[in-house]
Amino acid sequence: MTDTSPRRLALGDTLRLLRGSTGLSGKLLAEQLGWQASKISKIENARQAVTDTDIVDLGRVLDLDHEQVEELRDELRAIRLDEARWARQLRVGHRPLQENVARADQTADRIGVFSLTLVPGLLQTAEYARHVFLSLAEMHDSPRDTDEAVRGRMDRQQVLYDESKQVELLMAESALHYPVAPRNVMLGQIDRLITVQGLPSLRFGIIPLGRRLPAVVAHNFVLKDDAVTVELINTEFTTQDAADAALYRRYFDSLWSVAAEGDDARAILTRIASDLTMS
Repeated sequence: MTDTSPRRLALGDTLRLLRGSTGLSGKLLAEQLGWQASKISKIENARQAVTDTDIVDLGRVLDLDHEQVEELRDELRAIRLDEARWARQLRVGHRPLQENVARADQTADRIGVFSLTLVPGLLQTAEYARHVFLSLAEMHDSPRDTDEAVRGRMDRQQVLYDESKQVELLMAESALHYPVAPRNVMLGQIDRLITVQGLPSLRFGIIPLGRRLPAVVAHNFVLKDDAVTVELINTEFTTQDAADAALYRRYFDSLWSVAAEGDDARAILTRIASDLTMS
């Protein structure tokens, strides 16, 4: 882990002090937890990211009370929120972020995306993605590594051809009525959406304009197995809390109930393409 924040270092120090108060050595604590001997040292020195599950396990073995454990979990959540801010993540450009997302895609068995204002990244053409990254770099005043970021996004799309995965990509029709790119790029993007629908691992849907929604949704979100990532203007955050994951899955399933798929989705795309051609 690079660029370690002072808060992570402080959390490691707190965990070291709590361990020391019990008289346990790092080696003995690791044995009781069934961890590798080096993991305790790495966590306490912030060389390895501690997880929420790690804190719960440490609390159990160190005999911490409920309030202590919750304070540690709250601090970890606050650290993650701070580290997830786009201003922090994009200091070195968009390509490293695309690489991180690609690794998560590759290890996930099930990927679900709901997008209100953009074509999901896994379906974007290179030119559409280029305009997205240029816009984001301008708004966040981040390095313009546009070519590298586009290549990273295109590389991510290999998961669409992995038939061992289940990929569900749901977007609002409004994303195509508020174009982020010129007309010719949008026409190419719509053609891409039409052609990918036959992929065995992909479920693709569009929520038509004017369709009554079963639930009000105010932001994009991504489901990967048991994790949920919520995307906001200034940050994103990921949770593996079971209740949160179940809630977002309910929202996702309810949105699919009003989505157009197959021939109905193609009809929407064909109509929008025709409107763009004639405009």
